Amino acid sequence: MAVKRHTKQETLALRKQLIGSSCHLFYSDDPVKIVRGQGQYMYDEKGTEYLDCINNVAHVGHCHPHVVQAAHEQNGELNTNSRFLHDNIVNYAHRLSQTLPRKLCVFYFLNSGSEANDLALRLSRQYTGHRDVVVIDHAYHGHLTSLTDISPYKFRELDGQPDWVHVVPLPDIYRGIYREDHPDPATAYADEVKKVIDEAEDKGRKIAAFFAESLPSVGGQIIIPPGYFQKVAEHIRNAGGVFVVDEIQVGFGRVGKYFWAFQLQGEDFVPDIVTMGKPIGNGHPIACVATTQDIATAFGSTGVEYFNTFAGSPVSCAVGLAVLDVLEKEHLQAHADHVGEFLMGLLKEQREKHPIIGDVRGVGLFIGVDLIKDKATRTPATEEADYLISKLKDNHILLSTDGPGGNVLKFKPPMCFNMDDARLVANKIDTILTEMEKTMSSCETLQSPE
Repeated sequence: MAVKRHTKQETLALRKQLIGSSCHLFYSDDPVKIVRGQGQYMYDEKGTEYLDCINNVAHVGHCHPHVVQAAHEQNGELNTNSRFLHDNIVNYAHRLSQTLPRKLCVFYFLNSGSEANDLALRLSRQYTGHRDVVVIDHAYHGHLTSLTDISPYKFRELDGQPDWVHVVPLPDIYRGIYREDHPDPATAYADEVKKVIDEAEDKGRKIAAFFAESLPSVGGQIIIPPGYFQKVAEHIRNAGGVFVVDEIQVGFGRVGKYFWAFQLQGEDFVPDIVTMGKPIGNGHPIACVATTQDIATAFGSTGVEYFNTFAGSPVSCAVGLAVLDVLEKEHLQAHADHVGEFLMGLLKEQREKHPIIGDVRGVGLFIGVDLIKDKATRTPATEEADYLISKLKDNHILLSTDGPGGNVLKFKPPMCFNMDDARLVANKIDTILTEMEKTMSSCETLQSPE
């Protein structure tokens, strides 16, 4: 049966009727109906081309032919669960192991980043015999019940903070409690973790794990100060816990200089568990947990089988292998470093020109532009950010905002995003901000000096 085609308004009406109201759309006032994607571009039902600066899921580019072919060929040969012996799962695990520190040598495959973080929580608790978790403020680790419990971004809107969850300050040196003028923000923020651990232990609680996004995204595209992870790991391990890094948003070469974002902290930091998702399958539902032999042995000692019907299937692993092939053959990690540095430079030039841009931060193709209402207090320019995003869409550029104030423009485009794309985006932002400064006076930073 052929797929029925609807007009944009018909599709929107059916969505409102059939899809849960909590499932939001980008640009909800005037959503874009996307019907096709290729590389770093997406196309609406009229054939209009949009530059995609949002989709870190389409990691090596929408509908990359090598990835599509790998899925198609394996689908035509065999797809079954991982209880049957097959080459793809071991070949893929081996390829992943070559990108990680040696001690992270055991792999579990899953279908989503949420499943990966849920399994990491189970592994941590089984290995340590403890229950409690320390998380960074504004973190998001997934949509499962176990993960909304450890995601301040979510639980503050739901039932509140569970008693077994302990929240530490976001290590944000632009608007956090320790800023860029602090002599050692990494230590200062790590000391806050030690303080929270001590308070928990004084209450008789025991720490199973510290969960951290290697680069907090929902928190506002935050670049964690180097040395923070090492110091936190010492505090967590002294308390009997393990360190879990969430690479679901930022792994697989996005940061350019390294394959994994946690490696930005230095060679002397190695986590106990790494979770992966989103870019791992270029849109195919695949995720992974990597851990140590000791933790895996403890998890297996219960005698309870870990089985996931669709995870680690021959097709999923063929797709994962194809993504790694493309990253390597097209030199996309080096490309992200080169293009990201160029885009950061352009955006910093715009910061000098437009006072509403308070901070430009990032690494590789993970970049945040923090918009502010005034320079003194750095109040988030939320409404102005929304307006800018809407005007960019009108100019056929898809971008979104994040951060606690909803004021940070977040760049996480497909890795094939190029120099011309960077110039286009920077020029359009310049044009729109110039127009805003002429027509709007909603905040101090948009008002012309007298």
